[in-house]
Amino acid sequence: MKISDVQTKTVPNLNVSVSLGKKIKPTRILLHIVLIIGAFLMVAPFLWTLSSSLKDVSQIFLIPPKWFPDPITFQNYPNSLTAMPFGQAYFNSFYITAVVVLLNLLTCSMAAYAFAKIRFQGSNLLFILFLATMMIPKQVTMVPLYLIMDYLGWIDTHLSLIVPAGLFNAFGVFLLRQFIRGIPNELSEAAVIDGANPLRIYWSVILPLIKPALAAFGIFAFMGIWNSFLEPLIYLTSPEKFTVPLLLNTFKGLYFTDWSLLMAGTTISVIPVIIVYIFAQKQIIEGVALTGSKS
Repeated sequence: MKISDVQTKTVPNLNVSVSLGKKIKPTRILLHIVLIIGAFLMVAPFLWTLSSSLKDVSQIFLIPPKWFPDPITFQNYPNSLTAMPFGQAYFNSFYITAVVVLLNLLTCSMAAYAFAKIRFQGSNLLFILFLATMMIPKQVTMVPLYLIMDYLGWIDTHLSLIVPAGLFNAFGVFLLRQFIRGIPNELSEAAVIDGANPLRIYWSVILPLIKPALAAFGIFAFMGIWNSFLEPLIYLTSPEKFTVPLLLNTFKGLYFTDWSLLMAGTTISVIPVIIVYIFAQKQIIEGVALTGSKS
């Protein structure tokens, strides 16, 4: 046998042994165990909610807890939908969320374009002050904002939920600005040579190039607005104007809470968020990764 034949036969085996050695490293196994435990801890509350939605009230607070309901009570779901006007609440949540997300995509992308590509005096200072608003807790601005809404006559109207949330989102501006900064200036300069004004450049050049970041931010905004509870609780008083999270709170009474119906209604309320995440998780990952890679 030739030496060359021995080398061609042994080298692949060495590569296989090296690759197998990488797969069975104790640190890698430990990392996967920690991630699995963390994933279970994250999903356990939802699994408990799903399990409780199929129980009667007597089974929910058993000690030790029963994860598998016996018997299974599917009637909790139709009962929760008929006990409260969930149809109207779902419509309210859908249209409020849709309007706010569209406004956020428009206003945040325009502001991000201005901060990233249009140089004007004090732009950096203004951007820093803009980002500083993210450090202010909502509770600090709650009373002043309520007084403004009351002065405008928007208390117990959906405008109080749409206008402030739709016209101001510092996180969205920061996210999109980081992405827009990575777009070559030559594209904007070429559009200027062709006679395009800043608005035309924003609409025809910038927007088509930031679709991944817009998709990621739109999904984040959707989940945040859909799950919003504090603002509807403060501004809305009429049941027919309630959103889904606020309507779920009405299952909690002063002396009694129907936990079975509450868990069933909660499970139904998270279905849109789960659907959005399942079908858009690729856009979330790509949008955040691409945004983070820009400087």
